[in-house]
Amino acid sequence: MSIMRRLLSRFPRAALLAVSACIATAAPAAAQRTHVLIVSGISGEPRFAEQWDAWAGSLVRGLEQAGVAGADIIRLAERAGGNVDGRATKDAISQQIIRIAAAAAADDQVLLVFFGHGSGDGADTRINLPGPDLAARELGAMLLSFPTQRVIVVNAASASGGFVEPLAGENRVIVTATRSSGQDNETVFGEHFVAAFNDRAGDTDKDGRVSLLEAFEYARLEVERAYSSTNRMRTEHALLEADGDGNGVAEPDSGGSDAAIARGIFFGSGGAAAVTAEAVPAGASTELRALYEKRTGLQSRIDALRARRAQMNAAQYEQELEALLVELATTSQAIRRIEGGTR
Repeated sequence: MSIMRRLLSRFPRAALLAVSACIATAAPAAAQRTHVLIVSGISGEPRFAEQWDAWAGSLVRGLEQAGVAGADIIRLAERAGGNVDGRATKDAISQQIIRIAAAAAADDQVLLVFFGHGSGDGADTRINLPGPDLAARELGAMLLSFPTQRVIVVNAASASGGFVEPLAGENRVIVTATRSSGQDNETVFGEHFVAAFNDRAGDTDKDGRVSLLEAFEYARLEVERAYSSTNRMRTEHALLEADGDGNGVAEPDSGGSDAAIARGIFFGSGGAAAVTAEAVPAGASTELRALYEKRTGLQSRIDALRARRAQMNAAQYEQELEALLVELATTSQAIRRIEGGTR
């Protein structure tokens, strides 16, 4: 964060959005692995078990379409068997997190998704599981197993808003179906969040892949539509917390840090070529094309530097990263100037 503070004193916020997105992308899509753990809690009645099983299966398909390896996706549910890898007990979740931590490289990312019922308040907000429930503070302790990896937690359960503050921190991104632990009715956010990844339904910018921000916005709008179409009072308001300040936002500002970080998070490698091909506007001048190519090259160099982070001296790493980010911000500023500040 010290690097970003120094950059903020030198460049306007608009020029730094590209920098924020780059920081959010830890390594080249082809090299970075996404490790996924999907947990469906105790259902209480068959319709919830069937619903969450369908959501989990849909998410697996969407992530595999995006390029996440099937071997890197683990499912835990109320009952084992079929496509489920084990029962969703607190001990099993802890064991899977330990296993993922042992397998993950320093710059890999980890996606944890929870479907279910929740209850409680604050750090004691829980997701209901077979056997002892899992509290937000307990999950927070488990996540200490990932000191360098980015961790994305999507809690689509009721009362999930209570997970935001206890889990927030550096390299943590939290998405919840509700804005507080007091919103404890059943939720539909999970259904629409996973739908965003299937056949790239949430790919609003048509770049060939779905970012975390796109999935969040897609689900948020679909939840609003679902309640409105049935004339029901809305009992869930999703939150996104991506910059570590512990404050979740319901409608991320396109110029804010939460949106900038979530915009740069993708799962798998699908769509990378499309992004490069569509980055240059039609009819762009030779100068503008050169700037786009330069920016793409700088992003690749930043990705490569971050991949070597664990083998570098901390001071050297920060010095090289800052130099690249300065050049990236300068290039983005030049692009915006030529385009009239419209992008």
